[in-house]
Amino acid sequence: MFAMRINRREMIGASLASAAAVASSDVFAAPAIHNSEKPVVRVLGTHVTLQEDLRVRAEADLGIRLEFSPGGSAEVLHRASTRPETFDLYEQWSNSIRVLWQANAIQPIDRKRIRYWDEINPLTREGRLTPQAKLGAGDAPNKLLFIQPDGTLGGMPTDNVTFLPYVHNVDSFGYDASIVPRGVPFETESWAWLLDERWAGRVAIVNEPTIGLFDLALAVQAKGLAEFEDIGNLSEADLETLFKILEHYRHEGHFRGVWSSVPASVDLMSSGEAVIESMFSPAVFDLKGRGIDCVYASPKEGYRAWHGVMCLSSKTVGTVKDAAYEYMNWWLSGWPGAFIARQGYYISNPQRSREELSEAEWDYWYQGKPAATDLLGTTGQVVVKQGQRRDGGSYVKRFSNVAVWNTVMKSYEASLQHWNEFLAG
Repeated sequence: MFAMRINRREMIGASLASAAAVASSDVFAAPAIHNSEKPVVRVLGTHVTLQEDLRVRAEADLGIRLEFSPGGSAEVLHRASTRPETFDLYEQWSNSIRVLWQANAIQPIDRKRIRYWDEINPLTREGRLTPQAKLGAGDAPNKLLFIQPDGTLGGMPTDNVTFLPYVHNVDSFGYDASIVPRGVPFETESWAWLLDERWAGRVAIVNEPTIGLFDLALAVQAKGLAEFEDIGNLSEADLETLFKILEHYRHEGHFRGVWSSVPASVDLMSSGEAVIESMFSPAVFDLKGRGIDCVYASPKEGYRAWHGVMCLSSKTVGTVKDAAYEYMNWWLSGWPGAFIARQGYYISNPQRSREELSEAEWDYWYQGKPAATDLLGTTGQVVVKQGQRRDGGSYVKRFSNVAVWNTVMKSYEASLQHWNEFLAG
């Protein structure tokens, strides 16, 4: 039934990479780059951030060359954790950090070399934007950010970090409101909708066990089919319960299939094959730009949140390493944050990007106010009509309602086996 399948052998190989001693960091002030030949920085990651417009602008601004290698999340995590010599920077999500750190695939980043470090907001450094916000189950990014004196990862601030905090967002599911009746954000919209029998055969999910699994666990719990003590750290018994329920839905033909890229998720809904599915923000605005009334749900149970990470390969040294630091700093310099805001993403130091956004854009994307004018997305299409409000509201409101963070759980190996059996069935 499902179109794609994760290679279990590869993923288990990545996650079981033996823990190694922490590589020492060759810390020094970054010199200006004046090489006659432009340094080449190889960036491995997903299509979320490895976009051509960003590459072209960064090369022009920095005077370096960038080689982007985008791929599926499972694919790039396996490559990064087993072959650190094949990339200089890695861009994905915080749930990959533990695997990469244990595999000795990344080296510490000296936060003193991050030019705008002091502008980074509390979400990454403390786990939430305001003291009143829900912390969310699972690995909030602050738990993975700082390298402790004993080489473990934790929330106590130190000078060495595992990743550059940059792009982040909250995810849920999208639905075609011309078919699925429009709900009330945070009141009637629910993860349970993914298991609503009315949409049987027209439901799609993301093909990633550290993401799609949580979407389905939230759906099962919201529908009252099971209760999990800690949804961010499911036990093996929890997994048995969860997948027994999901197998019933699979056998009944409930799921249309899975997707592994944003374009694939767009195709599923634009073709009418799916009317409700796990979704990432760029897909929502792509569909809106095509005239499809796609709503990004604000589930009453809370969002699944993620935080982008940019990591430095343990094998990167010298002038390439210096250029990699410049690229990391570029990401927090204003323009990149404004660019990704237009596809619904946030940046860790938003005030600097505010200068690159119009007042109407800032008010819509970050403040949750009605759009004062039509707003364009990154492709130049109108993605927001005048008067519309962003699904879920403001930055603070959306990140105050986090149910769970993308997480590699202690039961990861068992979850991976269940996930692949589920897809293969």
